Amino acid sequence: MKILTANRLVDGEVVWLARDRSWAEGIHVADLARDADAEARLEAIGAQAMRDNQVVDANLVDVELVNGAIVPIRLRERIRAAGPTNRRDLGKQARANVTHVAT
Repeated sequence: MKILTANRLVDGEVVWLARDRSWAEGIHVADLARDADAEARLEAIGAQAMRDNQVVDANLVDVELVNGAIVPIRLRERIRAAGPTNRRDLGKQARANVTHVAT
């Protein structure tokens, strides 16, 4: 399975393409691509969002579902989903309104 991630152009925030086609700050609402056709659809949406100057560096990320939660396979993406590893009071893990990812 894969999800589409990017950085929002206006502020650099890590975002994920949500099921409603918005760019969300929480990974928990990311649209899951379960096959090659869905991956191609997400890539096309990301390419258009980059052309529209909404996001930069849109790319697919390998994920798995763990107890119903979306968890990136690579450590780098887990850190991007949660925030800095040296300060739990900063980044996404410090926000009460964003579902967190275990790092």
